[in-house]
Amino acid sequence: MSNHTLYLIQSNYAATAQILEQLAQIYTPVDQIILMGEAVLQLEHSFLQNLPQIYMLENDAELLTQPLPDQVKLVNFADFADLCLGFNRCISMK
Repeated sequence: MSNHTLYLIQSNYAATAQILEQLAQIYTPVDQIILMGEAVLQLEHSFLQNLPQIYMLENDAELLTQPLPDQVKLVNFADFADLCLGFNRCISMK
């Protein structure tokens, strides 16, 4: 189990940019991020562009019309559960 943090970005579209700005202040390179719901629509945010990997639920990726960048890893619900279990801390940001 990792001592690092998994951030679940579950905010609505309008709030996501501000959430990502806050996250940029506390994020460390060993943490992971999963975009959920409307938050996936902010995929082009400048903070996310510099990350080596971002997780996204397969169902939520259907909201996007553009092709996904290579840094995005799609996960199903079983993968999501496994990912959450691999971290001591999962923080939901809404």
